[in-house]
Amino acid sequence: MVSVTERAQAPVARGGLWIAFKTALHRHESLRGYLLLSPTLLVMLALMIIPLLGLVVLSFCTQIYFDIDYTPTIKNYVAIFDVANNPIYLVLLFRSILMSLTTTFFVVITAYPMAYFLAFRVFRGKLIWLILITVPFWTSYLLRVFAWKIILGFQGVINSGLISLGIIKNPLEFLLYNPTAVVITLTHAWAAFAILPIYVSLEKIDRSLLEAATDLGDTPRERFWRVTFPLSLPGMIAATLLVFIPTVGDYVTPSLVGGTSGIMIGNLIQSLFGKANNAPLGAAVSIVMMLAITLIVCVFLGAVGRRRWKQS
Repeated sequence: MVSVTERAQAPVARGGLWIAFKTALHRHESLRGYLLLSPTLLVMLALMIIPLLGLVVLSFCTQIYFDIDYTPTIKNYVAIFDVANNPIYLVLLFRSILMSLTTTFFVVITAYPMAYFLAFRVFRGKLIWLILITVPFWTSYLLRVFAWKIILGFQGVINSGLISLGIIKNPLEFLLYNPTAVVITLTHAWAAFAILPIYVSLEKIDRSLLEAATDLGDTPRERFWRVTFPLSLPGMIAATLLVFIPTVGDYVTPSLVGGTSGIMIGNLIQSLFGKANNAPLGAAVSIVMMLAITLIVCVFLGAVGRRRWKQS
């Protein structure tokens, strides 16, 4: 039984703990930093780290009809890398990476001139231009993919226009249901994700540096390659990562406009978790895909870091 004295001392103890906590916060700056980060860390732990750990655990399990055997095994990973008997997993992974790299290349080289025009040639109404860039994103991603299916289709806008102009007699069959259609659709769908970071990077460039380069005798082309382009690299790196990472695992666009030759690793993962009813193998393929993406991103950032270190 709690005595009267202990009841009287309990609030004092709780107050002592609170005072000790406030004192520790006042003395240790790192503790204040951890306290500020704690909500973000909790969200990341709940929505990212725990599901990812669950996926890793699932990848070492075995699907037995409708049940999952949780006995640890590596046979899912052995099946993925068994190129001699079933190379489909690695073939789709390399195809997805290649298509995503191609998409990223076209997105960046088309987004850079638009961002440059907006940063250096537009002096009034930049907000209107930025709104116009984001207008396509006011509609659903699915609707935009369907729009490209209508444009590239057998009786779509391009084929109908070419036939009505007398340029072709029969519809072009190679426009849709192939990797090219997937790259075109993804390039349009992710363009704004590249334009905006490049624009921000260009907008932050100190104009006095450009004037100094001109005063030192640089031509506009030399000024661009020696000043503007190097200073816009952070925006280009952000644009590259923002486009490359999500497009590797995309499965909506390949399933609608890719056909059998345009499917990607995301379609395989969707099938393994759905119709194939083999969640552990799907989890293993997902883990391999994430590791491959991480490796490519690390190599890319390492190469960019070495280049900037040499230039400095």
